[in-house]
Amino acid sequence: MAAPGPCGRRRRSAGWTVDAAGGSGPAATVFRDTGRGSHRHVPALRRITVRLPTEVRSLSYHPFVRVLVLGGTAEGRLVADRLHHARVEVTSSLAGRVSRPRLPAGRVRIGGFGGVDGLAAYITAEGITHIVDATHPFAATMSDNAAVAAARTGVPVLRYARPGWGSRPDATSWHWVPDVDTARRVAESFGERPFLSIGRQSLPSFTSWGDRRVLVRVVEPLTGSTPSTWTVIEDRGPYTVDGELAMLRRHAVDVVVTKDSGGTYTSAKLDAAAALGVPVVVLARPSGRAGATEVTTVDACLDILRIPVAAR
Repeated sequence: MAAPGPCGRRRRSAGWTVDAAGGSGPAATVFRDTGRGSHRHVPALRRITVRLPTEVRSLSYHPFVRVLVLGGTAEGRLVADRLHHARVEVTSSLAGRVSRPRLPAGRVRIGGFGGVDGLAAYITAEGITHIVDATHPFAATMSDNAAVAAARTGVPVLRYARPGWGSRPDATSWHWVPDVDTARRVAESFGERPFLSIGRQSLPSFTSWGDRRVLVRVVEPLTGSTPSTWTVIEDRGPYTVDGELAMLRRHAVDVVVTKDSGGTYTSAKLDAAAALGVPVVVLARPSGRAGATEVTTVDACLDILRIPVAAR
């Protein structure tokens, strides 16, 4: 067996050694044994899905476990990285809405499945034994499809979601709403310079605000036009409280509209709003997914998947 390299564990099969790499680099770095006690590096030029030969995959600590992570979130990357480190065969599926996504370790596929039927067919064809639904808390359609496909194929599904912001001390002062239309109506009563931090898919519900100085922040460029009075910022977290304070002051924001996304990447805006006394309108999360066991930590997720602590 070859010695470990800087990229991670090294496995050998039929004259080839594979280093499993994580982070935003290649899915795998390949070396060919030259027979002279060294290796010739063959770098991958882009992120690709690498399907290893069966004899290589069987070196896993868990040769009969294949996990499909429905990701696209920090939680999805974390659980995939931890499973990969434990030498569990893991494939992460990303929706493809972000042009430059942060990629997890292990295999990665990008794009939809084609609804419940397509997802069920993929689960069967790939021999998936477990599903971890780590999609965004508001990706209700994907989570519902996962629950139905899991029930159809007899594969257990685990919902791993970041805790919401409802436990924050200032959450009782927020204005909680059940849907986007209600969020718009409530926010209209607070001011004329709102900050929309709700994701680009919800923005069409606010285009009637052509007479307001609206600040919008999105990760990806918008494909449609926006009112001329709007200011659109393209950026992604994590954000700092100082940075959010400066932004709210610079644009004279008088109401913040957001979703209960949870986590720490974007929570600084809530601290800034509290410091400035700016009202906050929060869209509540969808109800829990039927048929899925829900956890809020990666260790709880690995416990249910029965990954030994020593392997993590």
